[in-house]
Amino acid sequence: MKKKASDFRYNTGDTKVPWPAVGENYNAADLMEVIRFLMKGEGPEYEKRLKEVAEKIYALDEVSEPPAKLSLDVKVQEAEACVDKYLHTEGSLFTTNCTSGFEIAYKYANLGPGDEVIVPAITFIATMAYPLAVGAKLVFCDIAPDTINMDPEDLERKITPRTKMIVPVHIGGYPCDMDRIMEIAHKHDILVLEDAAHAFGAKYKGKMVGTIGDFGGFSFHEVKNITSFGEGGILCTSIDSFRPYMARSRFFGTTFERKIKDWLYDVDAMPGKYGKFVAANYSTTEIQAIGLKLQVARIDKIIAKRRAAAEYLNKRFADCDAIIPQPIGKDVEPTFHLYLLQIDPQKAGGDVQVLKKKLEEKGVTNIPHFGPLYRFNLLKEYGYDPDEIAKTCPVCEEVFYHRFTHLPLYGLTDEQFKYMADAILESVKEMQAGK
Repeated sequence: MKKKASDFRYNTGDTKVPWPAVGENYNAADLMEVIRFLMKGEGPEYEKRLKEVAEKIYALDEVSEPPAKLSLDVKVQEAEACVDKYLHTEGSLFTTNCTSGFEIAYKYANLGPGDEVIVPAITFIATMAYPLAVGAKLVFCDIAPDTINMDPEDLERKITPRTKMIVPVHIGGYPCDMDRIMEIAHKHDILVLEDAAHAFGAKYKGKMVGTIGDFGGFSFHEVKNITSFGEGGILCTSIDSFRPYMARSRFFGTTFERKIKDWLYDVDAMPGKYGKFVAANYSTTEIQAIGLKLQVARIDKIIAKRRAAAEYLNKRFADCDAIIPQPIGKDVEPTFHLYLLQIDPQKAGGDVQVLKKKLEEKGVTNIPHFGPLYRFNLLKEYGYDPDEIAKTCPVCEEVFYHRFTHLPLYGLTDEQFKYMADAILESVKEMQAGK
């Protein structure tokens, strides 16, 4: 190992008495447990082959050495470079998860009590968690009925002098109307954080989704189109002046360019839009980075496969005017993380709650993403009145309770896709017949 200076993870390099970065290394026995977890199986043939693998792993252990570091090292840098190449960005930051990336963006906005953040009425709770935690006011924007995304016209109506950030969410990987949203944001000098948790690889009028706003956050949680071994996120920014601070914002603002007396480094506050902020720890591991890099390499094929599944379902539903199929997009290219299934309650002979029950009885899993944020008890505990907010989001109330649900688009066989489409068409017919 080439000798290098100590850092905050104590990798002292090739010295006579080193202080290694890793306190307890993993060994061959540990690796076999990981292999057994990632490649599950049972039966004599599985056990036979697993034993053969174990023999090879233990033999390899005799002639190998463990990695010098497990977090924030070369593999993390490689993954970030891979993402930058794919997104056509610079300085993308690999974070613990998407939520931690959001927190950096929110901190840059210097959110505090009295500030307002506009979020769509339907999204995952991670979108609103940090603003609520620091005492900012959440303002819920109604949604567009055809996409379940933020409605730009309602967005503009809800802007006040206290609005500091707008957070459009690309639900299911279908891009929001970013031209209109950015026009409104620029008009009022408001920061935009794209919640692109579902949308890694999506395009809006030729631009990569998540790179259009001031910040964009992506999720690699286990359920997303690609994952970094279960958790992970990417944060990117179009703010040139903040880009050099991104990596330091991931680890407490630490700098090695200066050192305090008799110590290894110094720590700075990070520059926000209106003032400084204190950074935190959102580190990622080398193993996560390997997983991300491997799956980014096949994201386009994954999206193409999901698109084909969505097109199949659209084709199956084409002759049923009670079903409103998933938008495919003309000027946009979705990721098809979810399939948006909507019905016309009058034509279907009932609302989506009836359809959902029938599908569950037929063994078809369907989950509307997501419940209206303002309905959670958490909001009540912080003084929000869900019924009053609901009056300001009539489309959300209508589509969530009466019109839409989501279907899976991955991990299914052709037979399962056929069964799902058959079950939906059959259920609608039963509803129309009053059964």
